[in-house]
Amino acid sequence: MLALQRRHSTVKPLLAILQAGEDDSLLEISKKIAGRIGLNVTQICLTKECTEDEIVEEVLKLNDDPRVHGVHLRLPPASLTSRVLNALKPEKDVDGISDLNMGRLVRGDLSKGFVPPRASAVMDLLEKHDTPLEGKTVLLIGGEGPFGVALQCLMERSGLVALKNQWSSKSLQSQVCACDSTYFTYFLCINPSVNHLLPNVVRSCSRWLQAQQYQPWHLQCLKLQPLTPVPSDIEISRAQTPKPVDQLAEEIGLLPEELEAYGRSKAKVRLSLLDRLHKQPDGKYVLVAGITPTPLGEGKSTVTIGLVQALSAHLKLNSFACLRQPSQGPTFGVKGGAAGGGYAQVIPMEEFNLHLTGDIHAITAANNLVAAAIDARMLHEATQSDKALFNRLVPSVNGVRRFSPIQISRLHRLGINKIDPASLTPQDVSTFVRLDLDPSKITWQRVVDTNDRFLRKITVGQASTEKGQMRETGFDIAVASEIMAILALADSLEDMRTRLARMVVGTSRSGQPVTAEDLGVSGALVVLMKDAIKPTLMQTLEGTPVFVHAGPFANIAHGNSSVLADKLALKLVGRDGFVVTEAGFGADIGMEKFFNIKCRTSGLRPDVVVLVATVRALKMHGGGSNYVWLSPIHSFSDVVELNNQCTDAEIELVCQMAKESGASDAVPCHHWAQGGRGSLDLARAVNEAASRPSNFQFLYNIEMPIVEKIRTIATKVYGADDIELSPEAVAKIDYYNQQGYGSLPICMAKTHLSLSHMPDKKGVPTGFVLPIRDVRASIGAGFIYPLVGTMSTMPGLPTRPCFYDIDLDPVTEEITGLF
Repeated sequence: MLALQRRHSTVKPLLAILQAGEDDSLLEISKKIAGRIGLNVTQICLTKECTEDEIVEEVLKLNDDPRVHGVHLRLPPASLTSRVLNALKPEKDVDGISDLNMGRLVRGDLSKGFVPPRASAVMDLLEKHDTPLEGKTVLLIGGEGPFGVALQCLMERSGLVALKNQWSSKSLQSQVCACDSTYFTYFLCINPSVNHLLPNVVRSCSRWLQAQQYQPWHLQCLKLQPLTPVPSDIEISRAQTPKPVDQLAEEIGLLPEELEAYGRSKAKVRLSLLDRLHKQPDGKYVLVAGITPTPLGEGKSTVTIGLVQALSAHLKLNSFACLRQPSQGPTFGVKGGAAGGGYAQVIPMEEFNLHLTGDIHAITAANNLVAAAIDARMLHEATQSDKALFNRLVPSVNGVRRFSPIQISRLHRLGINKIDPASLTPQDVSTFVRLDLDPSKITWQRVVDTNDRFLRKITVGQASTEKGQMRETGFDIAVASEIMAILALADSLEDMRTRLARMVVGTSRSGQPVTAEDLGVSGALVVLMKDAIKPTLMQTLEGTPVFVHAGPFANIAHGNSSVLADKLALKLVGRDGFVVTEAGFGADIGMEKFFNIKCRTSGLRPDVVVLVATVRALKMHGGGSNYVWLSPIHSFSDVVELNNQCTDAEIELVCQMAKESGASDAVPCHHWAQGGRGSLDLARAVNEAASRPSNFQFLYNIEMPIVEKIRTIATKVYGADDIELSPEAVAKIDYYNQQGYGSLPICMAKTHLSLSHMPDKKGVPTGFVLPIRDVRASIGAGFIYPLVGTMSTMPGLPTRPCFYDIDLDPVTEEITGLF
């Protein structure tokens, strides 16, 4: 105990006594002993007639209480059923009587379990005898049950010969008389005190403290057997059996209580991990981005997976992939699956692409709750007097009116420092109850995670019950919701709550922004999003860990996976490990936003950037001979990766030009056909680049005027000569400056198919002026997004969508046609 206190002076082991009845004698004695030795004791008293269900319920509560290090069951023998004993976590079973602890004792494995303390006490007494124990015979009288079994095992392990007998046995006298030069132990069954239990409680606390520390990985990678020709993605995925997710979690140092399983192969990871490992140094941070792609994409996700498979499975370096969750829209529309490809995939790919753990559904529900609240509030304000509104917003319950906490917050924002509803003046009441939203200036739209072009513009309020409150609005794809962007940028539950509250949904007729907090809905949004904020743990084809979390659109949002997934992964991989995250679309969009939005929010800085390039895309942009390597907009260690879709000569040429343009290395990859083994050169290049110092710099100062920040991105990243603001864009910028939003970063919304605003302008266009037709704001997410040209936030289905090929085998329940 003294040694424990020297190492952890602020920690006191806690023993919980669960008993039937109100007898406090044991508690009083225990508290006196505990006080002298620095132990805390608490008592839970059930009724004497308590049922098995009631006992198990209390045991499960104690299991989940991190303050409790040991549980003593002071219950009648009849109540110590197998169900009760096995409900108790073995690591808190300081009595050592659960089936698992008894099994460990019988097997001789004492490294994790506990020995019944009375049995240990008997052995201590025997070992204090001057005569050696080995070879002696001991007669055990009584002591049935776990105690007797434990004592017999301990004696036999010490070299004693243990004989057992009962008090009523006719042979007892002869056996006692035969104990000539043997030991004879006479045992009386008594309830143990804290003094008996102390060693096990302290040992439990020490083990718990040890488990809270960073644990080295013991990753068991899965073997790949690549086939030629390479089968379809879904065939490859099904040919590999993923490890159980709890096994994967244990291998990478997660605690059981930090995992919330969703089936066998995926689980949510609790944010408490960040608190547990807050002193742990971060690993290396690697971004995978790409050149401006072809419409088919250039394989950034596949490169990400191939790289982490090479790092972990082949170079034996801890690594984590962090990916966005794919939207159902592209999955059933034009793109298909998004789990990587070939032998560099996240598995099971069906679960990755469909629903996953329900985060997008939670975002859809939260987003549409806000939309419903907006229209309902406008209806009620239009059809009720101030007094009627107030009486309904602050109802009388048992003759008393009280403001809810969220209403008190609104009063304070309005400068009304009153908490008694009766004290409000008529003017206060009117100011409080009327948001007075301007229907023409509502910016919030409903969302659905399906490509449905006919929802781009709709009219709501056409039923007679809506009393003429019609207005035009529309739907966005769910991943374009500001709530999705908030999920990706929040760094805690409290931060997400704050961001959700400050989302601006529209403007009042007096020109003031109206927020989700003003609507009174922000608390409900957090409730809907409380599980979505936890990243989802999955694995690659080679059994290396992956976090899948968030999926913001890469045009009107920042197009990167979550800050929280990256931060959790950086702690788990350790100082020498790697976290590889991906930025959506081309480097001009995804990578620029990663640097200037995500890195500002998270405080993280990349050590290496892998820029994915394909000869196919380079040819599309003007041919290999006309390829121009973009000047870096930031200073960082970068590695160019070339998907192997071309001749050796073409690859050699591009690699040479990339290095001449400042890349630290340029290597071809074969991960699609070979898995991690095909990305070993890339992994070695990343490892080498990460060892060099980085001089990361933001593209612009956050305090620059909004117009100058837009101009900086347009000229330094896109290569524009200048920008041209529409009158509407100018008016919006003036409004945002007046509201105090001028210091937010910029999230440009433009085509990903060209560095310019013109999708058909390939290569590196010059001599153009970038038109800014409108400027909008995601205040909760924390950025301003200018609209460059026409940007759709609701994709449409093509003539032949992917869903033509997707089906389910009713016998095996296997999904076909996903990718």
